Amino acid sequence: MTPYRNGEISHWMRASRTPDAQAGPARHRTGLPDEQQDLVIVGGGLTGLWAAYHAAVDRPGTKITVLEAKEVGYGASGRNGGWLSPLIPGNRAVYAKAVRKGGRDGAAAVISFQQEMDRAIDDTLRILEQEGIQADQYRGGHLRVATTPAAMKRLELNHAADLKNGYRTEDLALLDSDAVRKRIAIRPALGGLLTRTTVRVDPAKLLHGLAAVVEAKGVRIAEGTRATRIAPGAVTTSRGTVRATTVLTCLEAYSGQVDSDARGLGKRDVIPVNSSMVVTNQLPARLWERIGWQERECLGDAAHTFVYAQRTADDRIAIGGRGTPYAFNSGTPGQGKVDTRTVRTLSERLRLFFPDVPFTIEHAWRGAIGVTRDWCAGITFDPATRIGVARGFAGHGVTATHLAARTLLDRAAGHDTALTRLPWNDHDSGRWEPEPLRWIGVHGMYRLFGVADWWEESRHSEHTSLIARFGSRLAGLSE
Repeated sequence: MTPYRNGEISHWMRASRTPDAQAGPARHRTGLPDEQQDLVIVGGGLTGLWAAYHAAVDRPGTKITVLEAKEVGYGASGRNGGWLSPLIPGNRAVYAKAVRKGGRDGAAAVISFQQEMDRAIDDTLRILEQEGIQADQYRGGHLRVATTPAAMKRLELNHAADLKNGYRTEDLALLDSDAVRKRIAIRPALGGLLTRTTVRVDPAKLLHGLAAVVEAKGVRIAEGTRATRIAPGAVTTSRGTVRATTVLTCLEAYSGQVDSDARGLGKRDVIPVNSSMVVTNQLPARLWERIGWQERECLGDAAHTFVYAQRTADDRIAIGGRGTPYAFNSGTPGQGKVDTRTVRTLSERLRLFFPDVPFTIEHAWRGAIGVTRDWCAGITFDPATRIGVARGFAGHGVTATHLAARTLLDRAAGHDTALTRLPWNDHDSGRWEPEPLRWIGVHGMYRLFGVADWWEESRHSEHTSLIARFGSRLAGLSE
């Protein structure tokens, strides 16, 4: 295989840096604020930056500090596939069941959640335009492609379930094989499901643009500042203690690395699950004429071990998938080096989709998504300690982080709003099993899904594999 860059956080982050900042960030390394802050945000990813943005806009002059252990976007926010998607971060059936136990209408709560996710996409695009943030945003939709009859049946079921749970009819379309290929010439496509509301973005450009805007509004971003202890009114860091009236914890997959009594931050509350990506060379116009992809749709498939891809603004293909899913004892990926087998697997998926298109892999990286035991995100805020937590986006965070940030701020202000009544507020996901059961369970689930995909694809199956059905129920992913 041709040599490629491996790790270095991500292609997005490397390309987004200015030439004189390739070695990394240097925001406010010389000192932390001595005076009491109104708001301290732990975590410089999308949730933290959106919380800082809305807090600064809603109450100009508020003293706000964002603490980041490495650099803005070091976690999943700077490594993801760049899908500003309406997908709810969790299992709709699980949320509905939990709401019903509380005596409310579970179906209505899920529909409200979906509607707020749709609004969050529109709100994000509005703010990007208003603030002059160029993140290569393009609303081309999300095209999920079926390569087996069983996968096509799953898409048909998804279409019906989406309509039942709050999607608008005009935002969804089932496509036959010809309609898929007119959009993107995927050789084995049997059909697809198009969600028109999804937007492609460059995640690092979004992050760096948002960071610049919040700093211009008076927010202090302290990079290279690792939080070690979160307590009421104070955050202890590697560089000293910062005191604050309110603390919002936005660490996602890194939540278990900080000592705190706050609910939802333990090592068994949320675990880091790895997702890997590769990006190709820039493809020439003659190849894009063959491929199509003129609408820049976010592209995925309906396999159990699914992939996700985009056509980048500079005409590369970036594609991701789970690869090696989990490191023992909740290890995190560091700079994001990817094993050769995973790079080969993602390359093979591209060759399956586009067998006549020559490409080379130029960069590979991986990041970690935060996953709770029931794969549902949760928002908590304790009025007594004034500590809030958002975690567990499970790979659907580019939109959900914006909604979570606004929800946390509403909770902190004591407001009763449509956002504070959404079903992820105070959702109890349970706890992961201790090691080694946790490692065995996560790897076993992905192994089952891999076998199921092989079974369906090798036999061109008409029905979803019993192995996949068992794996989904075992993991709590069935709706």
